[in-house]
Amino acid sequence: MNEAGAITPAELDLASRNHAMPLEALRYDLTPAGLHYLLVHYDIPEVDPATWRLEIDGAVGTPLSLSLDDLRSRPRVSAPVTLECAGNGRALLDPRPISQPWLLGAVGNAAWTGTPLAPLLREAGPSEAAVDVGFAGADHGLEGDVEQDYERGLPMDEAMRDDLLLAYEMNGHPLPPQHGFPLRLIVPGWYGMTSVKWLRRIRVLDSPFDGYQNVRGYRMRATEDDVVGSPVERIHVRSLLLPPGYPSFQPRVRHVSAGRVTVRGRAWSGYGPIVRVAFSADGGAGWADAELGPEPAPHAWRAWSFAWDAEPGPHELCCRATDASGATQPLQPEWNVGGYANNAVQRVQVEVAP
Repeated sequence: MNEAGAITPAELDLASRNHAMPLEALRYDLTPAGLHYLLVHYDIPEVDPATWRLEIDGAVGTPLSLSLDDLRSRPRVSAPVTLECAGNGRALLDPRPISQPWLLGAVGNAAWTGTPLAPLLREAGPSEAAVDVGFAGADHGLEGDVEQDYERGLPMDEAMRDDLLLAYEMNGHPLPPQHGFPLRLIVPGWYGMTSVKWLRRIRVLDSPFDGYQNVRGYRMRATEDDVVGSPVERIHVRSLLLPPGYPSFQPRVRHVSAGRVTVRGRAWSGYGPIVRVAFSADGGAGWADAELGPEPAPHAWRAWSFAWDAEPGPHELCCRATDASGATQPLQPEWNVGGYANNAVQRVQVEVAP
């Protein structure tokens, strides 16, 4: 962590190659590919689609080796899915963990098209002893003194869910290179680190997956001394509001005129549908229920709106979502070593002119 709070060159290097979704893009039901958040752990690999193969092996009876055409010939499914980086909100923690310095825009909602994973796993025939499935990408790097391909694992029952996709299109077009061309995994409801890009191999395992990104990376640790922590998995409930009016260049205070202002936003959770969004114009001292938009697809964000009677002066706008499990966003973040799953309420400074 950086006790002094200064942005480091290492963080600037990450921030210059990755990008957040501008919050004004919350207006789109589907986030355009160029505005969708992007995180590349290592490098964007060079992949030749003519020779690329997806290998499915390990503890299976019938290993598979599939070309992109093989996958495209299988049943085709499209679904809007909200993906969020587990580190979204990291830069708002104090002290700030040193990593990709996300504020609040590490999110996007795209339509992913591909073929379901479960039928392929069933075709490969997992052994009765299978417990986990490992997913390996083609991106290669050094992290925590471990040279590795980026790889994540899922429990067998999660990997066999009907809604997991092997996606080869984003918003109706082939995956862009930065989003995993030619194939990526989509795991609805889980933070984005699970949806492995540039997918090249799926291994069925008869022992727990012990790769770096599960065992050492993406763990919720309260202190540096806690070397185990708990795994980062499903997306915590969150809502964001589309900042109203127009901004100052620096600082990013918003400006609106007094009167009725319609505030809009989106909310999502990996633990079930959004059932409530509350709005506050006074920093959370008082709350009123926002109007929810139509029920979206099961893993897509839900629209909400609030008719705010804006009175002259400074205001701090907040929104707070609750999901079907009963979880509600906290008012203040809970610090952890990796800066993960900070779903504290958003705070937007607004100056209302007479």
